[in-house]
Amino acid sequence: MSFEKQPRTIQIFLPSGDPSGIRVAEITTSIVRVIEVPRNQMAEFLKMPEAHQVGLYFLVGRENQDEVYIGQSGDVGHRLGQHLKNEKKDWERALVLISLTNNLTQTHALYLESLSIEKAKQCARYELINGNGGQKPHTPIPLKADCDEIHRVGSLLLATLGYPIFEALVDPTEGDTKEMFFCTRGGVDGKAYYTNEGMVMLKGSSAPYVPTRKTTQPRLISQRDELLEKGVLHKDGDRVVFTKDYLFNTPSGASCLLILGASNGWREWKTATGQTLDDYVGREKDIAEEQEDSYV
Repeated sequence: MSFEKQPRTIQIFLPSGDPSGIRVAEITTSIVRVIEVPRNQMAEFLKMPEAHQVGLYFLVGRENQDEVYIGQSGDVGHRLGQHLKNEKKDWERALVLISLTNNLTQTHALYLESLSIEKAKQCARYELINGNGGQKPHTPIPLKADCDEIHRVGSLLLATLGYPIFEALVDPTEGDTKEMFFCTRGGVDGKAYYTNEGMVMLKGSSAPYVPTRKTTQPRLISQRDELLEKGVLHKDGDRVVFTKDYLFNTPSGASCLLILGASNGWREWKTATGQTLDDYVGREKDIAEEQEDSYV
């Protein structure tokens, strides 16, 4: 999903003053609150009144940051305590969505769980480790409207905390206007968009499995093999192909993985007309400055 681009005030409260500890996020005009709880501070969370409400929760890991488990409970703290004892699920942080007015019912929670699983699958940014798709109960239209709004606000709060579970890597509304960049050196066929988060390699981009360069780096081969194991890449003959859109933090990270060697992504990625990413971003900056000057 994509969020409406409008100014917002989001408040993040640190109960212990530790930015890596429990964090509480809310929009000042909404009743929705998201609480981020490190696994080792679950005991502290259980002392909070919010811990025993009806709620939706998300379990994420540190090593497997692209995996998420989505659940709900009539007593979310008790349910998280059960997960704490379950060694089968590898998670490090829980994100709990509750209502400030404590007015969520089990029907709300079940609908939100099912909706969240559905939306997470659509975005495909995180790999769901749920065993099922949730149970979508019969939901009256007014209650469904409330849940849709709760989910919209909760999605924004999760993204603000650093967990964009329901945010598409590429905004579908910008598909026709966003500039596409290409990487073609050494038999590579890479296509990507440059976004606020980094370089989004597009599904279908490919590269030789055995690179043509003699400067292949073992670290990059290991990274590529991890993506093959996760299913982000698949081997098709003598090439590897991206099975879905995939985010790299930097342009160089994306081009290096394709080429399997040292690469300056700012010069490697080019528009269809041959303009480098570096020049393109500089041009956009110059245009913005010219527009700003015209308003003065």
